[in-house]
Amino acid sequence: MKQKKAISLFIILCLVLTTLAGCSDADLKSSVRDGLPEEKLSFAGSGEQTKTVAASEFEPEPDTAVTETPAQQVAADEADGVADDAACENPDAAFTVANALLSSDYETDLETQLVNFYFSEHYATVSAYAAANPEIFSDDYIDPDTDTFDLSTIDLSTIEFLKLYYNGVSDPTVAYIQQLLMDLGFMESAEPTQYYGSITTQAVKLFQRQNDLKEDGVLGEESLGILLSGEAKHYTAKLGMEGSDIKRIQQRLYELGYLDSKKSINGRFDDSTDKAVKALQSANGLSADGKVGEMTIELMYSDEVVANLLSFGDKSDVVLECQKRLKELGYLTTAPDGNYGSDTLAAVKLFQSRNNLVVDGYLGPTTREVLDSGSAVANGLLIGDEGDTVKRVQQLLIKYGYMSSGSDTGYFGEVTDKAVRSFQKKNGLTADGNVGAKTMAKLTGDYVVKANDTTTGGGGGGGKVDTGYAGSGSVSELLKVALSKLGCKYVWGAKGPNQFDCSGFVYWCLNQVGVKQSYITSKGWRTVGKYKKITSYSSLKAGDIIVVTGHVGIIGENGTVIDASSSQGKICHRKLSSWWSSRFICGWRIFE
Repeated sequence: MKQKKAISLFIILCLVLTTLAGCSDADLKSSVRDGLPEEKLSFAGSGEQTKTVAASEFEPEPDTAVTETPAQQVAADEADGVADDAACENPDAAFTVANALLSSDYETDLETQLVNFYFSEHYATVSAYAAANPEIFSDDYIDPDTDTFDLSTIDLSTIEFLKLYYNGVSDPTVAYIQQLLMDLGFMESAEPTQYYGSITTQAVKLFQRQNDLKEDGVLGEESLGILLSGEAKHYTAKLGMEGSDIKRIQQRLYELGYLDSKKSINGRFDDSTDKAVKALQSANGLSADGKVGEMTIELMYSDEVVANLLSFGDKSDVVLECQKRLKELGYLTTAPDGNYGSDTLAAVKLFQSRNNLVVDGYLGPTTREVLDSGSAVANGLLIGDEGDTVKRVQQLLIKYGYMSSGSDTGYFGEVTDKAVRSFQKKNGLTADGNVGAKTMAKLTGDYVVKANDTTTGGGGGGGKVDTGYAGSGSVSELLKVALSKLGCKYVWGAKGPNQFDCSGFVYWCLNQVGVKQSYITSKGWRTVGKYKKITSYSSLKAGDIIVVTGHVGIIGENGTVIDASSSQGKICHRKLSSWWSSRFICGWRIFE
């Protein structure tokens, strides 16, 4: 077996090396059959002995009768076929085929493929390579039970190779690289692919920046060695760094009130950013080291984050002006008084949800800018919504006789919809069941036409008694909307209509079919609690939202998934694989 592996690998490497050297097609064949180097190759045998064999011993004299094993015949035939197909002017073809042969000989998993990729691209002479890496031809290196590489015996950092990975490369081993980058926090989680595109390139640049390497996005010898070492640094943004990721961090710090000026959003982790991060960490019980790692990032986008902004319990003229605007847009159900109470908190969250903002309940600079703008989206409660604002509307409908006592559950179901339509009809409004600015103004005004003594909403509450969304949307509509965005670009933090990240894609699709879902991160989807929870992977159905570690998508027909993939850099539709099942957390059923 030792000799079979040596010959097979030797032939392929000769082919690749000779192709690179610019030989003729005839010479290419000759190099494989007759052009073995005359130097002696050293390779380890069993036990402590080292065996040295002349290159000629690999190939018998022409007039010597030889009986080749089937495996040796196959290897020789494959090498001849490669030589015929790979012309000198197309060395990439030789690389591709040679790598495929190696993978088919030795492939066991992605890590093994990665090693094979090094071997097929290696540019040193075969003799020097074998001398420097004798274990490649040893019995100990090949596991006799599985006939595969024992990767623990090779030190990848000692191997010389070309710059193997760069934007545009496609190879099965890229998936392994992407998974490593995801695990280290440099790339948003998604099912890995074989394509090394712009998103992977950017992730590598962040990795190189973190590890004090040249930021060229190319995984060469040094970068790849560190990535595979097991000692690579995790993503952490800190003082002195620059990049688009720093700009996103600054934007969120500004929204939370820790950066006081838009001018500070410059993509440079400067002293003001360092100070803002430390203030955020200190206010939220984290170690105030000024470094933005996994815990700080999760905090920044969580519902529990303590901001440096106007918030619950505050009282001021600024709060009063914001309340007036929220009232005008149909979000506030009580009279403005300057006190940031529970009604104001519910109104702010609903406003943020309707206006594509992070829902945190704070009147931060970004929320106030949108609130005061002419493009602010007015409120419109619909079937399927829930929360404190819905409960307040239900209480008003009960007060005026349109719903029965005790039906203020906070969920906008069919009974609430019927009551709203009845209220609108009696009060001269369009009876569409949508609690918009006009309906809210009428409900909270001084002149309300009450219902008859018998409620028109019927018995039972408007609570969440059904198991899924009861609105006008459907599974088919959701899938149609999702599939209409195939190929749209993946952009971290984007929420549509033509660029998305994974959470933004689900958020946008649901809202397009009438499900008023706020933007939350993939981690937030673990506990959203608004829909029927699916705890078994095998129970998922088309239209369900699937939540896996670090990622979220929409289940399609026939065992497929539609998602915004960072690894592919776009919205894609593909078969569910073991990547999804092994990382499955839960699902949410929006429609029954």
